[in-house]
Amino acid sequence: MLHFNVFTLFPDLFPGPLGQSVVGNAIGKQWDLKIVPMRNFAQDKHQTVDAPPFGGGAGMVMRPDVIDAALLSVPESQRGQLIYLSPKGCPLDQAMVRKLSESSNLSLLCGRYEGIDERIFDTWDVLEISVGDFVLSG
Repeated sequence: MLHFNVFTLFPDLFPGPLGQSVVGNAIGKQWDLKIVPMRNFAQDKHQTVDAPPFGGGAGMVMRPDVIDAALLSVPESQRGQLIYLSPKGCPLDQAMVRKLSESSNLSLLCGRYEGIDERIFDTWDVLEISVGDFVLSG
């Protein structure tokens, strides 16, 4: 069975369409889904998850301390490959899907704003994947 961990700011979006039809019928039989709400790992009363980029620049990025805490909340043996969905990542093609399908665990990090703090790429083994030249919120 393939186990997915989804690290997101919008946990109520899941399972959404994934819970319907043939794919939904396979939940718990062929694959399962664990949703990790990122705001649960913020340390302030407002559950702040964003900050200006550490090296400067425009926009806001997801804070590395929040991402680290969320990722560490899932045991390493259940985390598998960490995938960050980004339009600047390598394109998701059939060969990559085949390779990823050989895993028993995959973790999807869903970004927001201008992305995630660059220090996450320095600290974690992150595979950056693009599903197309567009940006979706969350």
